[in-house]
Amino acid sequence: MEDFKNILVVSRMSRYDGKAVHFGVSLAKKYGASLCVLHVVHDPFGIEGWNLPLPNLEKDYQNLMKRTRQELDEIIATENRSGMNIDILMREGEPTSEIVAVAKERHIDLMIMLSHEEGHLEHFLFGRSNHELVLRMPCSILLVKKEPQAIPFSR
Repeated sequence: MEDFKNILVVSRMSRYDGKAVHFGVSLAKKYGASLCVLHVVHDPFGIEGWNLPLPNLEKDYQNLMKRTRQELDEIIATENRSGMNIDILMREGEPTSEIVAVAKERHIDLMIMLSHEEGHLEHFLFGRSNHELVLRMPCSILLVKKEPQAIPFSR
């Protein structure tokens, strides 16, 4: 197996992201790889055809971006106590396309992301689909389970 040189962690801004970041930090240290944590914010209200009478929509969206960045910084600071250099990227757009673009731009060898499927609200707000992303990624993928699955023991 070839060593990883560039690792990408995809953040979903969930309470389980710390686990994916943990794997990224651990593997980056082991392989001496660069580490990038990416969060893509999808603006569902920017889609043509929406006609919502919400005067503060743009302000709310900017506040969401700011909170998202703060939460991402906190997750990374908690996990990265060694002071390793981690690039933090926030992109706006269609998540699958943005993630694939970053993987290509940064010559990513390994992408790490949570394996669980999103709920309806997360899918609406962030537009993510693990299936589509797995099919389009140009590199290896490590899927991290949010919680260990109990395996029943039978005799």
